[in-house]
Amino acid sequence: MTTADHRESFRKQVVACRALGSPLTADICEILAETLQEDQGEVARRILNWPGNSSPRADAVPLRLCGGLHALVLTGADKALAAAYANARPTAGVLLQAIARHEDHLLDWLQGPPQTNEVGRAAAIIAAARFAAGFCPLPIRALELGASAGLNLNFHRYELRPQGALPPSGPGEPDSPGIFLEEEGLSPVVLRPGWTGDVPQADIKVTEAEGVDLRPVDPVGDELRLLAYCWAGQPDRMARLRAALAIARRYPPRVAAGDAAGWLESRLARPAPGRMTLVYHTIAWQYFPPKAQAACEAALQAAGAQATREAPLAHVSMEGDGGKGGDGAALTLRLWDGKPRGWRLGRVDFHGRWIDWKPTAL
Repeated sequence: MTTADHRESFRKQVVACRALGSPLTADICEILAETLQEDQGEVARRILNWPGNSSPRADAVPLRLCGGLHALVLTGADKALAAAYANARPTAGVLLQAIARHEDHLLDWLQGPPQTNEVGRAAAIIAAARFAAGFCPLPIRALELGASAGLNLNFHRYELRPQGALPPSGPGEPDSPGIFLEEEGLSPVVLRPGWTGDVPQADIKVTEAEGVDLRPVDPVGDELRLLAYCWAGQPDRMARLRAALAIARRYPPRVAAGDAAGWLESRLARPAPGRMTLVYHTIAWQYFPPKAQAACEAALQAAGAQATREAPLAHVSMEGDGGKGGDGAALTLRLWDGKPRGWRLGRVDFHGRWIDWKPTAL
């Protein structure tokens, strides 16, 4: 990619941030797209000469930088930057000075991909799990690919309360109190996506949950990293994330470090009689190399061929499809229980703000 391509990556991120309700992060990316120059220091040189694909759907370099900048704000390490964020008025001068002052810090943040672990997506997981349970009413063994900090492995501890209509199109989030957990010592947990269509009602019970990630994040030790990757200027998302982190301290998620394909194959090789194995991923598949995608699919097909009514296998995917099916991400379910079948369940906002639920057979 050329320098012009890397600038375009920032512009693409601007569009995504505005569509998903973060005008502040959009403004920051827009300013940096126009003002970063190679002679401004090592951070700018690294970004403008990025060796891979810097775009939002690949290495997501703009979000790596934005995460590092947000961390400076959250820790109070840069007062001028924090003031600009508080007033939602970032300027080129403030941003470039912060980048110059904190080069080592920001270079470190450029090393790894964003780990957003968006908890709002759990609404889609809950709904899909209920739909699958309507066909296979068994306890669930949950397996998440690209689990990050594992916050969505606790999806069964969140409550889904769909709101009766889709939110207005455009920037902003629907009115929501965040997530709460009904348990002594923690606030009650409720996910409130705008909703169209019927709501699946089957009961679900998760007896085991574990995940895998190439670079798992410790929800306790790496709390700052998770909070910093939550886009600035979105208090509802931040509240949801903080609540989910509190739940993770009570119920630590099990996330293995490693390649998704090998991990999935080994887990699916273990019998789970009397349980439905639920494999799921949310906005993670696009980051898997083609070889890993193919190996995961092969593992699913092999396990699906052995699945029965007494030990069914379900695969839930919430992934972007380039807008081919409409706004947001495509939500699909495949079910193997001796009778393979699948459904397009509907569309989901990338941050779980709304769900358009329209199950149709594949």
